[in-house]
Amino acid sequence: MTSQNCEVAPGVPSVRLVTPEELRTAATRIAGEIVATPTVASPGLTSLLGVPVTLKLEQLQRSGSFKSRGALAKLLTLDAAERAAGVVTVSGGNHGTALADAAGSLGIAATVVMAKAAPQRSIDACRASGAEVRLTPDMADAFALLDELVAEGRTLVHPFDDPVVVAGQGTVGLEFAAAAPDLTDVLVSIGGGGLIAGVGVAFREVNPGVRIWGVETIGADAMTRALAAGGPVDFRPTSIVTTLSAPHVSQLTYEHVRALVEDVLVVSDDAAVAGAITLAERAGVWAEPAAGCLIPAARTVLERVGPDARLGLVICGGNTTVEGLAQAAR
Repeated sequence: MTSQNCEVAPGVPSVRLVTPEELRTAATRIAGEIVATPTVASPGLTSLLGVPVTLKLEQLQRSGSFKSRGALAKLLTLDAAERAAGVVTVSGGNHGTALADAAGSLGIAATVVMAKAAPQRSIDACRASGAEVRLTPDMADAFALLDELVAEGRTLVHPFDDPVVVAGQGTVGLEFAAAAPDLTDVLVSIGGGGLIAGVGVAFREVNPGVRIWGVETIGADAMTRALAAGGPVDFRPTSIVTTLSAPHVSQLTYEHVRALVEDVLVVSDDAAVAGAITLAERAGVWAEPAAGCLIPAARTVLERVGPDARLGLVICGGNTTVEGLAQAAR
């Protein structure tokens, strides 16, 4: 799947890959507004997996996930009229929480559209930051309502179909690549694909020999479906991992994955939940099942690349509760 691609995605001239310069611009723009999260070796996971494992701890980020990077990067580019119109987004939880937090800090009115299955913690956090929350039956309906609200005049801050947002998420990769230059394989969870797109651009620039692997859960496998179909397709997610449950990827993120990612692996919900528990027990890291899915995927990567790998895992967020994780593990 991986190719050394130019800036314009092959076969789709209108879709341009985000550039390393755009990542650096985003990093400068959001400096001081976000946390430069720790990059740490994990002796527990190294022992478990049998190879060196390094973690990028985005669960320590502002609002509890990497999403604050893209949300702030976008909001800080809006002009006065766009701010005055108020911003709107759709979210499985983390992007909405991040946008509500960032918009509240900047005095911008925000509306967040979520499915009713979104974590209550995320809904409460959005409201606590002053955002209006609109709930829909599922994520497909949430995206439909988003389109209506944008048509009414609100300013869109899309969770993944925006080069500025992708560049903001890519600052995770810039930090990770600089702090861990000896990695051979980096695993990144995929919802709509903004994080892995940005991380892929960053590593291609800083350490182009690193293999990037995407990870999804069954029923939240929008990128896998897109790769099989030759482009983004709509479906109704069924995974319990709601923070990965985008009903489609975008042409933008699809083209980044097609150009920069080794492969996309899909694991079960049960394996993702078990992985979150493993992160807590073996690495001392509290993380969502959206990050827990990296643990079973890491075993698959090692089967493919062999015992000389040095793994990097992007721990995308920690916005889950003890009760929620316990219920999912039953």
